[in-house]
Amino acid sequence: MIRDITIGQYYPENSIIHRLDPRVKLAGTLVFLVSLFLFKSFWGYIPAVIFLFTCIHLSKVPFKHIVKGLKAVVVLLSFTLLANIFFTKGTDLVFSWKFIKIYREGLEMAGFMAIRLTLLITGSSLMTYTTTPTKLTDGLERAFAPLKLFKAPVHEVATMMSIALRFIPVLLEETDKIMKAQQARGADFEEGGLIKRAKAMIPILIPLFISAFRRAGDLAMAMEVRCYHGGEGRTKMKPLKYKLRDLIAYLILAAYLAVVIFIGKKLH
Repeated sequence: MIRDITIGQYYPENSIIHRLDPRVKLAGTLVFLVSLFLFKSFWGYIPAVIFLFTCIHLSKVPFKHIVKGLKAVVVLLSFTLLANIFFTKGTDLVFSWKFIKIYREGLEMAGFMAIRLTLLITGSSLMTYTTTPTKLTDGLERAFAPLKLFKAPVHEVATMMSIALRFIPVLLEETDKIMKAQQARGADFEEGGLIKRAKAMIPILIPLFISAFRRAGDLAMAMEVRCYHGGEGRTKMKPLKYKLRDLIAYLILAAYLAVVIFIGKKLH
């Protein structure tokens, strides 16, 4: 299961999506996420699905690699669906048994949430698949540069976000190693009830926390010996510059947002 989690990992490829400026991909991700909440009809998600699958095809990231990353949120998705089905009240009763009542409104809400969460996670993951942590940090710093007027630590926040994303696959790999080591010593993480499985995770969590703090300390030490003191006065070896393809991408995003708003108003 741990090896199937690919969220936060960079997938190297020479595609048009990979070559886009990170600021364009950040803006595209934000526009896509906002567009998912503009519809109240299942038909409205068709342009969002077409747009997302087109980006996936252009990125050359294997679809099975993206689907593998969704396995990590199956539990969250299942909990959300069940919560909407059983706790959403309505007027059109579909099923009733003792204290369990399921309404049509609950089923529709569960369907909306399933589509939104799947597209939301897939769309945001595509950005990390096609952007290196270094470029992502530069893109975040340049995108939030106006906040420097209000004395906001933009560079430090962008660096922390980039490090957090970079640590996700590292910690997952470390978790996989610890689980294999514990299984070699006779540990079993599959048998028993929920409480027993939770207790079985303790021998994993303790060394994982120790390893995480050790890695954080090593990273802090490495940054300190390289005289890192924040973003003030720092220069870029490869500064970000917009190219023609980035301007075209902005126009496509604007066109997509206009189409989504138009369809949303028509369906509403």
